[in-house]
Amino acid sequence: MYRKGEVKYEALALPDRVQLPDDQALRAAEGFRDYMRKRHSVRQYSNRAVPQAVITACIEAACTAPSGANHQPWHFVAIRNPAMKAQIRAAAEEEERAFYSGGAGDEWLAALEPIGTGVEKPHLTQAPWLIVVFAQRYGLTEDGTRYKNYYVPESVGIATGMLITALHQAGLVCLEHTPNPMKFLAELCGRPAQEKPVMILPVGYPDAAATVPAVAKRKKPADQVMSVFD
Repeated sequence: MYRKGEVKYEALALPDRVQLPDDQALRAAEGFRDYMRKRHSVRQYSNRAVPQAVITACIEAACTAPSGANHQPWHFVAIRNPAMKAQIRAAAEEEERAFYSGGAGDEWLAALEPIGTGVEKPHLTQAPWLIVVFAQRYGLTEDGTRYKNYYVPESVGIATGMLITALHQAGLVCLEHTPNPMKFLAELCGRPAQEKPVMILPVGYPDAAATVPAVAKRKKPADQVMSVFD
């Protein structure tokens, strides 16, 4: 974390070692891969409550992510308040109406058709929690001095991925929702001018009748997403 005046490098012995023998590493990697294949983006949520402590632990896991210059340029707003969720849904659906009525091109709408999305976003009020992810474009020291953050989109993207993974580890589901524009979120969540909202994650347990788009199960094979130079 950045602190004004700290410019000296100090080496610290590696505090934790979790390395495994090769055979155990392979089993662990394959087991994790198979577990992550069970992760799904869900739009139908049950009314089962999620303790705040679970949400806090997942966000704390996300905040262990690496970041440019270790500036940690993110902020997560967890919302359980029904009135706030209703406001977010109303504002998001207003933006979606503009999107689906001409704001998006025909190609984009055609790409979304197999996903089954539309203007109505009931998951924003059905899910017991909404987590709004903010990217901090620049930071402020304790005395208000402005300093630059580095690799902000990359850093926030890594942290958000770790948050999604942590939620899955906790047995929860979420949905990556990105209404555009999202300026209304900063004011509603009381965040400062240097922070930009980038995503809303509805979080909870899946409804008993939850479905996912069939196309969502189509994942590119390894030979299309990985190259190896041995």
